[in-house]
This record gives sequence, C-alpha cells and structure tokens, in this order.
Amino acid sequence: MKKGLSAAIALLLFVAGTGPAFAHVTVTAPGAVQGGYAVLTFRVPNEEASASTTELVVHLPVPIASVLVQPHPGWTATVAKAGSGDVTEIDWRADDAASAIAPGQFDQFLVSAGPLPKVSTLAFAAIQTYSDGTVVSWNETAAPGSAEPAHPKPTLTLAPAGKPATAATSASSSGGGSGATILAAVALVLAAAALGLAVVTRVRVGGR
Repeated sequence: MKKGLSAAIALLLFVAGTGPAFAHVTVTAPGAVQGGYAVLTFRVPNEEASASTTELVVHLPVPIASVLVQPHPGWTATVAKAGSGDVTEIDWRADDAASAIAPGQFDQFLVSAGPLPKVSTLAFAAIQTYSDGTVVSWNETAAPGSAEPAHPKPTLTLAPAGKPATAATSASSSGGGSGATILAAVALVLAAAALGLAVVTRVRVGGR
C-alpha cells in the first residue's frame, strides 16, 4: 500500500512540476467593457531556469488616450506616445538584479487604461527580456481552427458596452491552462487507481 501511495504522490509532483511549461505572459481586466476604463494586469512568469526577467515591453494594439501606470517597487516604467499624445507602448525595467523576476517566480504589472476601443478582443504584443540576453516575443496569433502558438499574444476579451461584464481573462492562457488541467486530471485518475490497487492488494493479503 505504501508503494502505491508513493507512486501516486510522485506522479502528482511530476505533473505539478510541469506547470511552468504552460506559463505565458497574460493580461486580465475584470469588468472590462468596450469604450470603458479598466485596470489591466499583465502577469509575467519566468520560464528560464538560470536567468531572471529584467524587462517587459507591452505594445498596445491601438493608441489609448489615458494610461496610468501603477508604481511597482524596484521597477521603472516608461510610456511611449503617438503624435496625438495617446499611449502606444509601456516599458517596465528592473532597477537592479534583486528586483528582477527570478527563476520559478512571476510578477504582475498594473495599468489603468481607457477609453478602451469598441472591439471584442484586444491583443497586446509583449517582449520579455532576461538577464542572460534572451528575448522572448509574445506576438503570435493562432490561425482559425489551429492549435495555440508557442508564444501567443496576451489577449483580452471586452464585454459589449451596456451589458454586464464578467471577469475578462487573457485568451492566451487558455491553451496552456487546458493542457495543465488535462495533465492534472490524468494524474488524479492514475493516483486514485494506484491507491485502489494498493487497497485491494492489502485486502487480499489480509484475507489469506
């Protein structure tokens, strides 16, 4: 029985360890509606084993008139503007190595933005830079009917104006989340099977 439990636990730990492989840069904005204002949260995981994330650049899909960056200790944010004064890009840089996002960690960067365009989705191209010089561009869009690309754009769903809005979540995380959920479900089933086999074996041995 102990062997069965050990195998189940090992399997669950293995699946948990595969989680970061499904991590992407994502964006969320609960209650975001077309034409309104919202707080956008960019979630940045570190996917490297031996380097820290030192910079994140987010390109807005369309210029936005009002963009306020929430102060982030240890990081300096710079905004780029079009000739009209609307914001087109936000660049966050770690002030020092201690503030960078270390391996196995993630961080979040918040901005208040609006008015948002009257479109159903907003896809933000993002560039993540690591301390060893590695640059990851989250700028890919899946073709209709195809699988999620390796580096999808952080994508935000906007509710129509005048209708109740639900928590708008980054579409780019859907593929990774589905994969992680499937693996977790498989692990739980296998763990349950291992535990059941151990119990049956113990009963049989006891009966003998």
